[in-house]
Amino acid sequence: MDKKLIEQKIAVFLLGACIVITLFLLIAVIGHILQKGLGQISVEFLLEEPRDMGREGGIFPTIVGTIYLVVISLIISVPIGVLSAIYLTEYTRKGPVLKAIRFATESLAGIPSIIFGLFGFTFFVIFLKLGWSVLSGSLTLAFMMLPTIVRASEEAIKSVPDAYRLGSFALGATKWQTIRKVVLPTALPGIITGIILGIGRAVGETAAVILTMGSALRIPWTIMQPARTMSVHLYILASEGISMEKAYGTAAVLIVIVIFINFLANFVMRKMISV
Repeated sequence: MDKKLIEQKIAVFLLGACIVITLFLLIAVIGHILQKGLGQISVEFLLEEPRDMGREGGIFPTIVGTIYLVVISLIISVPIGVLSAIYLTEYTRKGPVLKAIRFATESLAGIPSIIFGLFGFTFFVIFLKLGWSVLSGSLTLAFMMLPTIVRASEEAIKSVPDAYRLGSFALGATKWQTIRKVVLPTALPGIITGIILGIGRAVGETAAVILTMGSALRIPWTIMQPARTMSVHLYILASEGISMEKAYGTAAVLIVIVIFINFLANFVMRKMISV
């Protein structure tokens, strides 16, 4: 048998094995959490406040705190991230400055979350006197999400064919009109993918959130009040041995929310592409 054909079959086998292993791990993790946690989910669990440090009652305040944190973080990070990506891809020339900016962005993405948490605690909580609050946590997570959104948006914008831009210019459109009407709609699926990755990081973060947002077990009525997210609640319940049953229930709700967000985003992207 030809040597090249053998190498191709080996490569295909290895790639297929990697896919199978990845799917197995995904199904194993999700299956284990759902098996242990779905039995804990009920209307009372979702809508009641926790009692006895979380041993009894539900997780409604943590759901509200998570929604607050994600929404405010996105409001801050998405415009900055997408506009930064537009500037880097459409307005800057290749050179040392652009390389330095991209190096800084990639370095920022590799910083451990606890470092972001320490910075947020020092700067937002203490220096700006925002205290442990939803706003402090959201600002910190917005900084953490920025590298992911910038890089994903940048790659999505760069993937738009130059012929689209040239055709728009030929019709008399300005550069900003071309970006707004041609480039961004075409790159939107990739941009949304970056936003989804950012949401996943925000939803699952614990260390930085505890240091900046606190872990108060009550509903935050304003963004200046402390709150507890579902991931922090899950961490505290499990690490302190308060209630593993409630911890699994919280984890199951968290997984269902993340899966729903992914399906919703994919549905929206398919609709946008088909229009």
